[in-house]
Amino acid sequence: MPSPDFNRYYRYEELTQLLNDYVKEFPGLCSLESIGTSYEGRDIWMLAITDEATGSHETKPALWCDGNIHATEVSASTAVIKIIHTLLTQQPEILKTHTFYLVPRLNPDGAEWALADTPRHIRSSTRPYPFDEEDPYGLERVDIDGDGRILTMRVPDSSGRWVVAEEEPRLMRKRKPGETGVPTYRLLPEGTFHNYDGLSMRPRKIKEALDLNRNFPAGWRPESEQYGAGPFPTSEPEVHAAVNFITSHPNICGGITYHTFSGVILRIPGRCPEDDLPPEDVWTLKELGAKGTELSEYPCISVFHDFKYHPKEVITGVFDDWLYDHLGVYGWTVEIWSPQKQAGITGYKPIDWFRDHPLDDDIKLLKWSDEKLGGKGYADWKEFDHPQLGKVEIGGWDGQYAFRNPPPDFLEAEVTPLADWAIWMAGTFPCLQQRDLQIEHLGEVCRLRLAVQNVGYLPTCVSESAKKKKIVRGVVGEIELVGETRDPKGQEEPSWLVSGKLRQDAGQLNGWNHVPAMTFGWHSDSTDDVAVFEWVVKPGSYRLVVHHPRAGQVEVEVSV
Repeated sequence: MPSPDFNRYYRYEELTQLLNDYVKEFPGLCSLESIGTSYEGRDIWMLAITDEATGSHETKPALWCDGNIHATEVSASTAVIKIIHTLLTQQPEILKTHTFYLVPRLNPDGAEWALADTPRHIRSSTRPYPFDEEDPYGLERVDIDGDGRILTMRVPDSSGRWVVAEEEPRLMRKRKPGETGVPTYRLLPEGTFHNYDGLSMRPRKIKEALDLNRNFPAGWRPESEQYGAGPFPTSEPEVHAAVNFITSHPNICGGITYHTFSGVILRIPGRCPEDDLPPEDVWTLKELGAKGTELSEYPCISVFHDFKYHPKEVITGVFDDWLYDHLGVYGWTVEIWSPQKQAGITGYKPIDWFRDHPLDDDIKLLKWSDEKLGGKGYADWKEFDHPQLGKVEIGGWDGQYAFRNPPPDFLEAEVTPLADWAIWMAGTFPCLQQRDLQIEHLGEVCRLRLAVQNVGYLPTCVSESAKKKKIVRGVVGEIELVGETRDPKGQEEPSWLVSGKLRQDAGQLNGWNHVPAMTFGWHSDSTDDVAVFEWVVKPGSYRLVVHHPRAGQVEVEVSV
């Protein structure tokens, strides 16, 4: 049986082998396919997991999960691998009725750069954008002292913006307004300057400036308005592959994309207030998110209200907004890992914390690094003779080790509850089951009465938005005489059908997400989760099929 090591990160070839090993070990439960190729030509692997003995993956309500759309966020791949391993080894029961489409690494090129022996850290895709040229100026982040890390350079500067913290001299703090009379420093990423003039200091522009999570269709804006968005929606092969697969599989009822870091579950919407959504959808989002918080201790917060990089700006062209806006299903972004939480820091807003926070938080983080990471999260300052800047000091936080992803020893514990939430989430999806079948003989004919029920928490349309926009078709019941081949353009009803329709529409069926908390005696649970189909037929063998794009299908054969 495949036994993944959850305490390290997999390179592309190793990941490919691991996925193939699962298929070999569980041939009746999973299948592997490439949904497309990356910019550099790597296959984007998708593992479809369901119990094929109870139906093919397309006939069951499905959850999509992907990870590692951003290059350095490699723990996102681990989160999806954990879902795979949990489903196949611990929770196969749900696979009888549900499907999981799992893409551990949507951006294999960027991750391969990040995991290389000599890593290169970019935001997302390795494709040059918007120009195929190197910046001739600026500071390039490189490991100049050869210790295998890219840290921070501390450069003495009379106009510097940082000073040594009095409470803890290993730390730096922001210079206060009007503060003078103390040694000040300029902080720069460890690296070297291109064409340095001795005065100008700025970061070197990264040639690969795409952000694949700005390239989805919903709310897409051009580069002048949204940095890294690409020339047009789904212009990038990785995003096109995901969008093409999801839209061609209408059984997908929701999706989770894994990122790092902040230790939060992000709920839609991202570019408008929650008041712009149907209230029913906001209530449901909060209910589903609360379970995620219960399992993972990650707070579930609104992107628009609590996770904007700037209070006056929004992010567009993202995965979860696209799922909801265009398909009417709920999309979620999980930001894995919070060093602040590990250090005992509470009550902060994730994005705002980076703009301003008390020095005491840094002291807590430093103590956490000392005690839990063996000091590997923060390096003491050491002198270095920089070829361009002269005497500097190199040290500070090792962000790639302690912040960007969980350190390996913390990895499995961090992603396990996230896998549990994803599997629980799939269990809330709409799901058709047979409720009743009645066969009544009426002389030379027979009445067939088939009732089906949506046993899922969510309605068959999934969201109120999907219902209002009429994004998805309702429940359909069909009958056919076994063995008969009919001309689909036939103008007359078949002689064996006495009454009823060959195809009947029943609309959408509710779940129980709309049920109030109190009844006060006047609440009534109507059977709006049940659809009844009826036919009167002549003797014969018949196949009755009731299906819904998102809720699966019920198929029954009867002989009368």
